[in-house]
Amino acid sequence: MVRDAAQAAADVDVDVVVIGAGQAGLSSAYHLTRAGLGHVVLDHAPRPGGAWQFRWPSLTYGKVHGMHALPGMELTGADPLRPSSEVVGEYFAAYEDRFDLRVRRPVDVSAVREGVDGRLRVESADGVWSARALINATGTWDRPFWPRYPGQETFRGRQLHTADYPGPRAFAGARVIVVGGGTSAVQHLLEVSEVAAATTWVTRRPPVFRDGSFGEAEGRAAVALVDDRVRRGLPPQSVVSVTGLPLNEAVRAGLDSGVLDRRPVFDRITPTGAVWADGSRVEADVILWATGFRAAVDHLAPLRLREPGGGIRVEGTRAVRDERIHLVGYGPSASTIGANRAGGAAVREIRRLLARERVGSPAA
Repeated sequence: MVRDAAQAAADVDVDVVVIGAGQAGLSSAYHLTRAGLGHVVLDHAPRPGGAWQFRWPSLTYGKVHGMHALPGMELTGADPLRPSSEVVGEYFAAYEDRFDLRVRRPVDVSAVREGVDGRLRVESADGVWSARALINATGTWDRPFWPRYPGQETFRGRQLHTADYPGPRAFAGARVIVVGGGTSAVQHLLEVSEVAAATTWVTRRPPVFRDGSFGEAEGRAAVALVDDRVRRGLPPQSVVSVTGLPLNEAVRAGLDSGVLDRRPVFDRITPTGAVWADGSRVEADVILWATGFRAAVDHLAPLRLREPGGGIRVEGTRAVRDERIHLVGYGPSASTIGANRAGGAAVREIRRLLARERVGSPAA
């Protein structure tokens, strides 16, 4: 008990800690500021821009799958030919300045634990905060998913993930296998095929291409599918994974040329490529894993929020096992427009929680 008291004295008290300063974190900070709640925003990245700052240079702003403006400040006049990392990074930096959000970076949060007097203890490389509530907005970029296949460790070529993708020029003259059925895989293939000696596309399931517009009703239906998973405590799927791949002009050209002819996943990897169950094989110099990401929530492990299904059960943004914890940009709020709305919703719930605490405190 003496140790707890000394520990609490060393902590910095704050109403809310926000972890992450991407779309979800900045939206939450904006709403916290408007609500007059004391907070700190901790971001592990070296500069503004969230995960966007790490995107490959050939992903220009015009190719971005979707980027919704942050609350209170539109993103206008962006050059579609500029790298999205530059456009969004500058936008986020201007947003932080305009609303005086004072993000602390680079700060790595190592753990969130139960603190004293019903507070949360947020441990970081830059100090310890004692918070009444927490908004986790850490996204997925820091947890690239690498599937495992027999023989993978024997491959003598290069293996890399979308998180490390440097742009197409690095693949000039190479034979490349791209693994994954999402938007990133398609973008990589369309780029790499222009300079590579050969490309092969491998997916676990046949890709589904979406023709025509994607309206509000379709968006609600897609979000509902993702929401159902997190309500059941299962690991979330991205919203994009249930919407299908947009069938635009570039994708149509890739289908017509054969670049987007898909093969089922291989049976095993060899030192020089991959082999399928039917005995067919492809020789390769590079395997590019465009296999997605998982939620970066390991620092929340001490709170034991995970369900038997492997995910954190969430109602709206609130963790069912702990009403002090809100996950913004997780599951159904992982899209940019979803992150904006979820930031406001999380702050409204936190205000109600803190108001109940004040009413129930002895001093009241």
